[in-house]
Amino acid sequence: MRTVRLLLFVVGAAATAYGGWLLLPQLGTALPWLIGGPVLHDVLVAPLVGLVGLALGRLVTNRLRLAWIAAGLTASATLLLIAVPLLWRPPSAPPNPGLPDRDYPLGLAVGLAVLWAAIAVVLVVATTVDRRVADRRTSGR
Repeated sequence: MRTVRLLLFVVGAAATAYGGWLLLPQLGTALPWLIGGPVLHDVLVAPLVGLVGLALGRLVTNRLRLAWIAAGLTASATLLLIAVPLLWRPPSAPPNPGLPDRDYPLGLAVGLAVLWAAIAVVLVVATTVDRRVADRRTSGR
């Protein structure tokens, strides 16, 4: 097992070194993006999601519903973080005629809408099931 781990470490280190070597000529333009993503996450996204989660923890008492809402917030923050470069920066090259043009703001809006619609459906179903269970308990069935 130790030999396998050492072999995997050497292969991983070699792949990392090769990737760094390929990145070296583009480091000037790539460095802001390599640093900007983690900084944006650590300074803005993570604290904001954490504060909203704390506030929701006081408002939503059902743990299952809270978990679904927290998962939706986390997925929304991830989608927004991934979309920032596509929404913020103009294209760095002319459009490629072989690739279809994309409407990134519309795609982000549709993705967020589908995500929150699915979470809303889950929450409505959970509420309906909870009410039926409560009705059965009170009616003595």
